[in-house]
Amino acid sequence: MYAIVEIAGQQFKVVQDQKLFVHRLADKEGAKVSFDKVYLLDDGKKVTLGAPAIAGASVEAKVVSHLKGDKVIVFKKKRRKGYRVKNGHRQALTELVIESIQASGAKPKAAPAKAVAAPSKAEKKPVAKKATAKPAAKKPAAKKVEAVDYSKLTVAELKEAAKKKGIEGISSMKKADLIAALSK
Repeated sequence: MYAIVEIAGQQFKVVQDQKLFVHRLADKEGAKVSFDKVYLLDDGKKVTLGAPAIAGASVEAKVVSHLKGDKVIVFKKKRRKGYRVKNGHRQALTELVIESIQASGAKPKAAPAKAVAAPSKAEKKPVAKKATAKPAAKKPAAKKVEAVDYSKLTVAELKEAAKKKGIEGISSMKKADLIAALSK
């Protein structure tokens, strides 16, 4: 049996009793950890795919040690310019041993409660550019409502109709916006 699981932002193919080096985890050495983002399970007879993850499936692992990977040398050079830069770096890793793969029955972790944030700029409604000092004139209720096909009118005719209805900000509107405003 094997599984494809997401650990520390990366996907790994894991089997039971496998040693695995992943990006550094916050858990202590000897601690048992559970990963519930299992994307695929294969038990030899049946392959189960998640959409995106399989509900109830989990992979149990034990943190063996925290260590640093091999040194990686980053050397940059521009020929004939006298530019040479040498940097090195060692990745912080965690060694895991996969203890078990559960196909079902795992309890999902409770998501931390998030505070309600203010809407982002993309979610805010657009504001009219300039409001005129004139109050909008109220129209008496029409006795007869005529159904007009606005899609057949030109932009100039749509703007004229919008002026008659008292719609503001029509100078910057496109045809689709004018039709939507008039249809309300």
